[in-house]
Amino acid sequence: MKKKKNRQNILDLVKELVNRLLSQNPQNPKPPISNPNSPDFQNSLRYAIRILSSRLTPSIAPDAASISESIKRGLATQGKSSQALTFAELYNKFASKTGPGSIDNKWAVLYLLKIISEDTKIAQNAPNSTLLLPNLGLNELDLSNESRISRDFKRREKGYDNGVLLVSKDPENLLEIAFREFVNLVREENEVSEEVLVRDVLYVCQGIDGKYVKFDANVDGYVLSDSIKVPRGTRVMVRKLCELGWLFRKVKGYISESMDRFPAEDVGTVGQAFCAALQDELSDYYKLLAVLEAQAMNPIPLVSESTSSCNYLSLRRLSVWFAEPTLKMRLMAVLVDKCRVLRGGAMAGAIHLHAQHGDPLVHEFMRSLLQHVCSPLFEMVRSWVLEGELEDIFAEFFVVGQPVKAESLWREGYRLHAGMLPSFISQPLAQRILRTGKSINFLRVCCDDRGWADTATEAAAAAGTTTRRGSLGYGDTDALETLVVEAAKRIDKHLLDVMYTRYKFKEHCLAIKRYLLLGQGDFVQYLMDIVGQELSEPANTISSFQLAGLLESAIRSSNAQYDDPDILDRLRVKMLPHGTGDRGWDVFSLEYDARVPLDTVFTESVMARYLRIFNFLWKLRRVEHALIGAWKTMKPNCITSHSFTKLQHAVKLQLLSTLRQCQVLWNQMNHFVTNLQYYIMFEVLEVSWSNFSNEMEVARDLDDLLAAHDKYLHSIVEKSLLGERSQSLYKSLFVLFDLILHFRSHADRLCEGIYELQARTRASSLSSQDKTKSRRQTRDNMSEPGSWFSDGRKALEQRAGEFLQNMGQELEAISKEYTVLLEGFLSQLPVQQHVDLKFLFFRLDFTEFYSRLRPGTWQNC
Repeated sequence: MKKKKNRQNILDLVKELVNRLLSQNPQNPKPPISNPNSPDFQNSLRYAIRILSSRLTPSIAPDAASISESIKRGLATQGKSSQALTFAELYNKFASKTGPGSIDNKWAVLYLLKIISEDTKIAQNAPNSTLLLPNLGLNELDLSNESRISRDFKRREKGYDNGVLLVSKDPENLLEIAFREFVNLVREENEVSEEVLVRDVLYVCQGIDGKYVKFDANVDGYVLSDSIKVPRGTRVMVRKLCELGWLFRKVKGYISESMDRFPAEDVGTVGQAFCAALQDELSDYYKLLAVLEAQAMNPIPLVSESTSSCNYLSLRRLSVWFAEPTLKMRLMAVLVDKCRVLRGGAMAGAIHLHAQHGDPLVHEFMRSLLQHVCSPLFEMVRSWVLEGELEDIFAEFFVVGQPVKAESLWREGYRLHAGMLPSFISQPLAQRILRTGKSINFLRVCCDDRGWADTATEAAAAAGTTTRRGSLGYGDTDALETLVVEAAKRIDKHLLDVMYTRYKFKEHCLAIKRYLLLGQGDFVQYLMDIVGQELSEPANTISSFQLAGLLESAIRSSNAQYDDPDILDRLRVKMLPHGTGDRGWDVFSLEYDARVPLDTVFTESVMARYLRIFNFLWKLRRVEHALIGAWKTMKPNCITSHSFTKLQHAVKLQLLSTLRQCQVLWNQMNHFVTNLQYYIMFEVLEVSWSNFSNEMEVARDLDDLLAAHDKYLHSIVEKSLLGERSQSLYKSLFVLFDLILHFRSHADRLCEGIYELQARTRASSLSSQDKTKSRRQTRDNMSEPGSWFSDGRKALEQRAGEFLQNMGQELEAISKEYTVLLEGFLSQLPVQQHVDLKFLFFRLDFTEFYSRLRPGTWQNC
C-alpha cells in the first residue's frame, strides 16, 4: 500500500511539472492546459515518464573536474573570461562543500547544466528545433522517432555535443550489441590482452624483461616479438612506451658502473654527487611506478560499461603518465652520455649548459639536479677562499696546487686548470678566487701570519654569508662573487700591510737601488778607490774575503753606515765565474740576500737581471773612475814647469802638441761618459724609481706589486741598452768603454814619460856636487838599459822626441778609432724604438757638433 501511494505521489508530481512547463512556456500560443485528459497533455506526460524511467549512460567517465575544465574552456573560447573566472570561483565553493546536506553526485549536476546551456544556445540559433529545454512546453516536443534521429544526426554533424556527452535513447539496445561485437573483434585481433601489455611495460620501465616485451641487444632496445599477434597501433604504442625503460636502463647502468669502480678508480666527489642526484630522481620514479602498478591491478572497463572508478591503467593512460618521466629520463640519459668521460668542474659545466632551456619544467629539473652536483664544488671554493685549504683529493677543482719551495709558492705553487673551470664561473672571478686562496697560503707559509683568519670572518660577514659548510650552492653565483670580492679585498690589504710594515719591502727596494744600482754616490766612490788596486790583479789571485773586508770599510767610511743593520748584513761580495786573462774588474759584483718572503719578489731570475744592470753600471763607473785618474795625472802644472824651458824648441813643441792631443781626446771621452752617466742615473734610474714608488702606493694586491716591480725592472733594462732590441748598441758601447780604458793606459804612459823627462832635466841643472850625489843615489835604480838617466843630454832629447812622436801616433790612432766607434754608436740611437734612447742622442749631440761633421748621417734625427 505504501509503495502504491508513493508511486501515485510521484505521478502527481510529474503531472504538476508537465502542467507547469506547458503553462510557463512564453512561446506557446495556446492557453494553459487544465484538462488532464487532453491529447497534448497525455502525450507530454507519457514522454516525460518515458524519459524519467529510461536507463541512459553517458559515454564518458563521471569526472567533475574534467567537466568543469570543459565549461571554463568553452567560456574562455567565447571571449567570456570574466564569466569563466566567476564560474571557477563558484565551482571551487561547490566542490569544497562536503558532509550532510551536500550533493554527492556533483559531476551530474555540472553535466546537466552544461547540456542545458548548450541546448539553449542551439535553440537560440535554430528556433524550430525540437529539443528538450526548460523554456519550451512539452506540447511542442516532436516525439516521433524519425524526428529524434534526424535531430541527433544534425547535432552530431554540427558538433554541438563538444565531445563531452551524448544522451540518446536506445530502446532496442543496439549500442550494447555493437559494443559486444567490438569486444569480440578486439579479442580476435589481440593475442595478448591490454592489461598484460601494461604490466609488461611497467616491468620494462624498471629494467626487467616482461613476458612478451624483452630487451633485444641487436637493436639495443625493448621490442614486442613479431610472433605475437597485436594491432599495429598497439605495437607502436608499446615501442614508444618502452623508450622510458631503455633510458632507465642507461641511467641505472651508469650509476651502477660508477659506484662499482669507485674504490679502485677516482670517480670524484662531483661524480658521486651526480650519481646521488640521479638516484634521488630514480627514487621518485620508483614511487610513480608503484602507483601505476597498483592501478594496473584494476581491470580496464569497456566503453559501454559504467564505472564509478577511474583507477585503471591502459596503454593510452600510461602514455599520459609517462610524458613527464620520459622527458626527465631523456635529460638524465643525455647527461649520462655527456658526463661519462668528464669529472669535477668540467662535469658541472657540461650539466650547466643543458640548464639553459626555455621550458620551465626542464629548467627547474636541471636546477634541482645542479644543486646536488655542484655542492662539492662550491664547498671547495668556500674552503679555498676563506681558509686557504685545497680539499681536492680527486683533482676536480679548477685550482691546482703543486709542491714547490717557499720562494716559488706565489708564482708557481698554484694555477688555474682551465679544463676544470665550470662555465657558470667567469674567468675574472676564477682568477680572483685563485689569488684569494693563494694570499692566505702565502701569509700562512711564507709570512708566518695568522691574522688572515679574522679577515676571512669579516669578509664572510660583509658578504652576508657564514664560514660554515653548505653556505653556498648552485644559483648563488652573485653571493659567491660578493664573498670572493670581499675576501680578496680584505686579505690582499692585510698581505700588503704585512709586506710593507713587518718585512719592510719598500726599504729593501730602496737599499737595492742604492747599492746594487749604485745610487749611493759616496759609498760607490770610496769603494772604487779602495778596491781599484786589488781588482787590477788577475781574477784567480783575488781573495773574496779580502774584498768583503774592503766592502765593510767602504760602508763604515760613507753614509751607508747609518742604514738599518739588517739591510747592511744582506749586502755581500760576489765573484763571477772567470776565465783565463780576466781581471778582478771583470768578475767583481755585489749581491743582496733577499730572504723569505721577499724572495717572492726578488727571485733568482730577478736578481740575475739586477746583477746584469750592476755589471753595466759598474763598468760605466769604472770608466768614469779611469778618466778621473787620467785627469789627476795630467794636471796643467806638469807642462808649465820651468824644467822644460831648456829643452830644444822642436822637442818642446812636440811635447806641447802631444799633451794637447791627449787633453782633447780626454775631453771628448769625458763628455760622452758624463752625459751617458747622467742619462742612466737620472733619466733612467730616478724616473723608473719614481714611477715604481707611485705604483707601490696604489697596488691592491701582491700581483699588482709584482707587476709594478717587473715593470720597474723592465724599464731600467730597456732604457739602459740592455734589452734584446738594443744588443748592437750594447756591444758598441762596451767597445767604446774598452777603448777609453785603453786610452787611460796610454795617458798614464805619457805622463810617466813626461815625469821622468822632467826629473832628468831637473837633475842636469843641478850643481856638479849635487849631480855627483844624485847620480850615486840613483845609479843602482835607474841604470838599466834604456833609462834616460844613463845617457847624456843630447841622447836625452833624442829619446824624448822619439817617445813623444810614438805617443802622438798612438793617441792619433786611438782618436780615430774612438771617432769611428762613437759615430757608429750615435748613428744607431735615432732608429731605436724607445723614445728615451732618442733623447740620449739629443744630450750627446746638444750642440749639433756630430751632426755637422756628418750632415747626411743624422739628417732625419
